[in-house]
Amino acid sequence: MTISLGLIDYGMGNLHSVYEAFKRLNQKVQIIKNPKDLISCNALILPGVGSFDPAIDNLKRTELVPDIKRWVSDGKPLLGICLGLQLLFEYSEEGNSKGLSLLKGSIKRLPSNQNERIPHMGWSLLEKTNDCPLLNKNESSNWVYFVHSYSAIPTNKNDLAASVKFGESSISAIVWKDNFGACQFHPEKSGKIGQKMLLNWINWLEKESSISL
Repeated sequence: MTISLGLIDYGMGNLHSVYEAFKRLNQKVQIIKNPKDLISCNALILPGVGSFDPAIDNLKRTELVPDIKRWVSDGKPLLGICLGLQLLFEYSEEGNSKGLSLLKGSIKRLPSNQNERIPHMGWSLLEKTNDCPLLNKNESSNWVYFVHSYSAIPTNKNDLAASVKFGESSISAIVWKDNFGACQFHPEKSGKIGQKMLLNWINWLEKESSISL
């Protein structure tokens, strides 16, 4: 089965770089702007750059929010990137809007007492805590690229797949539950390691689709 990826365009995503990252992996990518565009897709990508409230408002204008929620509840795969991770949660300290509430928990501003620069910008070493489709079972650590000022606090610790050090604290880097999840870092800007993670996800999608046939 050929995997057709849907890249959600709501006006706040790093669309071009994510699109090109998947094209380099020879993947078919369709830009999703409204519910009708979902018909031919097998998996969704929710990118994001910017602030929480404007992102939710823009996403609502596409009329895709009910479809995204239904997509996930039906067990279909979705990958969030950066702000796309934060939108999966119930709410954020960055704004007043409700998130998609696909994962229980909240988005908190990075702690200011860690002698670290905010925003957290640059390369950090990933520490795996649970298995997820982005990481092979034998992968434990990789350097990946971040740009963010807020991070997710999952209510269920099993939803945390990887973290990174931020001063003396650990902050979430990958969250995953069942067939969907997200990364706070930018795999499309993380060189060969990021490309390998996206390829891991594609291979997982192909395996899952063959099982469901």
